[in-house]
Amino acid sequence: MRRVLTFLFCLFFAGVAMAQANYAVSAIPKDLLPYASAVVRNQNVVTEIKDPANTIYRIKKAVTILNENGDDIARIVLFYDKSRAIKSIKGATYDEFGKLVSKFSEKNFNDEGTSDGFSLYQDSRVKHYLPTIGSYPYTIEYEVEMRFKQTLVLPDWNPVNEPGVAVEKSTYSFACKPDFKIAYKEINLPAKMVSGTTKEGLVTYNWEVNNLKAYRNEPYSPIAENYFARLKIAPKTFTYGGIPGSSSNWNELGKWTYDNLLKGRRDLLPATKDMVKQLTANITDPKEKAKKIYEYMQGKTRYISVQIGIGGFQPYPASEVDRLNYGDCKGLVNYTQALLEAANIPSWYCVVEAGAGKKISMLPDFATMDQGNHIILCLPFKNDTTFLECTSQKIPFGFLSDFTDDRTVLACTPEGGKLLHTPKYTAAQNLQTRTAQFNITDSGDLIGEVTAIYKGTQYDNPEELVDEPFTEQVKTLRKQYNYLPNLEIEKLSLKQDKLQMPVSTETIKLSAGEFASTDNGKIYFSLNPLNRSRSLKGVRNRINPVYINRGYTDEDEITYILPKGYHPETEGWHVNIDEPFGKYHASVKIADGKLTYKRSLKVIDGTYGKETYSKLVEFYQKIADNDAYTVSLVKN
Repeated sequence: MRRVLTFLFCLFFAGVAMAQANYAVSAIPKDLLPYASAVVRNQNVVTEIKDPANTIYRIKKAVTILNENGDDIARIVLFYDKSRAIKSIKGATYDEFGKLVSKFSEKNFNDEGTSDGFSLYQDSRVKHYLPTIGSYPYTIEYEVEMRFKQTLVLPDWNPVNEPGVAVEKSTYSFACKPDFKIAYKEINLPAKMVSGTTKEGLVTYNWEVNNLKAYRNEPYSPIAENYFARLKIAPKTFTYGGIPGSSSNWNELGKWTYDNLLKGRRDLLPATKDMVKQLTANITDPKEKAKKIYEYMQGKTRYISVQIGIGGFQPYPASEVDRLNYGDCKGLVNYTQALLEAANIPSWYCVVEAGAGKKISMLPDFATMDQGNHIILCLPFKNDTTFLECTSQKIPFGFLSDFTDDRTVLACTPEGGKLLHTPKYTAAQNLQTRTAQFNITDSGDLIGEVTAIYKGTQYDNPEELVDEPFTEQVKTLRKQYNYLPNLEIEKLSLKQDKLQMPVSTETIKLSAGEFASTDNGKIYFSLNPLNRSRSLKGVRNRINPVYINRGYTDEDEITYILPKGYHPETEGWHVNIDEPFGKYHASVKIADGKLTYKRSLKVIDGTYGKETYSKLVEFYQKIADNDAYTVSLVKN
């Protein structure tokens, strides 16, 4: 009876505490308001390990939304599947004075599958909710409890995970039995762990942060995930899908993945193995064999998202992918491995964090399963390590593009996990060259031909033209070459040389009526209608360093054949701008009735001091001014 009374007293106390919480906007410390669209008033996150197959995750959070830019912060998104169950949800909203407006519960959430439109098998779903509010500011408060039937992947603690969000207070507590050992990684975290023990004998690890100012969203800032405060937890031993394991380091985690998720799933029918041998019978070079097999796989299969198996971490068996002709990244990599194995070519299944932005992934000193979201394949040829993207039917053999280039990956091998690094494509390799020859008529019309060559990560630039009807290609080109008015495309050819460093070649025969303006016997036109840079907005009192994610080089040369009887009013010129982060050169030469315009822009990736931004703004302003240069022709 006493325990019941105590429990009821605690519930009453908690209810009173919630009712007395001061969510008035006027109570927010003034120094947290600059650059903030939302302020986390209070956040309390608790992870409790009941046993290796039973984890309780609780979060209670109150956040004040100051303006419409903070609405996404108010959205509650909860993923669940067979290994993650939502136990309870409840919440309320308050006006700017902290007065209760409404309450909500799980029945108010939208419940949807996480299908991307191509999935045939999927057991993951998502519940999400965004309050409908008529005015700003407002506060949303909610409590969520979830149960995980595993301890392999535990949620990070992210006091701040969005630009424009300030934090009054956020706490995190991890509780477990004394024999459950963990490792933790504090990343950019202005707090240190404080340990303790509960009355029940559980060991607790606790962190708290207060008064974190909002991160200012500035152009050319580093990728936010790389410098936001966060905490990662990794169990020394875990259970996943009923399978025990250990992850003290990448070698152990890779070994567990290979032994329990991958091993025995590359079996193929004898007929398929015989087909592979016949396919490569006349090829002696192992790399050429691998290329032939890879292209066969691309032609046979298609990508879909398949979230089945052990929590979506285990690939579909190779024999099933072979039969069905489709698979997700895991299944297609595993299938390609099986085909290569039939030709005695070793390969490694690799976990990677994919995306155009190069986030920090695979922390060298901290192994967790959640540091990757995609699978690629590694061919460890001697002195020629080659990586393959297996989900694309078009990508060339050995080319990763900007989706998985220049980052650390985990190779899962029979001997254990190995950390590898994918190739980096340099500013010089990411090359776009464009040449054009245009005739200008005395009435201002333009007729000519443009040839553009794309290499490195710029190889994908014309991808949206590939396999499209001619009418759709014309629509795309009109948007791309928007400085060519009244553009008509007479002919377009597109060639893709699928080398390991691939090349796309685009040739366009075109015309543009009234391209040049005529007035009082003069003809005016822009020198650069094909590739212009835009100016940047200045930022006063910049906080963040300047980050250029990926470098590239653009080279353009346009030859104008001038109408007879006309010559440029001014003589040739040239411009050179050299900065550590980029180089720009432009020139005009006039001879024999022709005007030749050349332009080169090289942007160099890297991280630069915050004081560099003003120079970057000046750099692009000068480029924009020169790119917009107009030439005038007068009669001889």
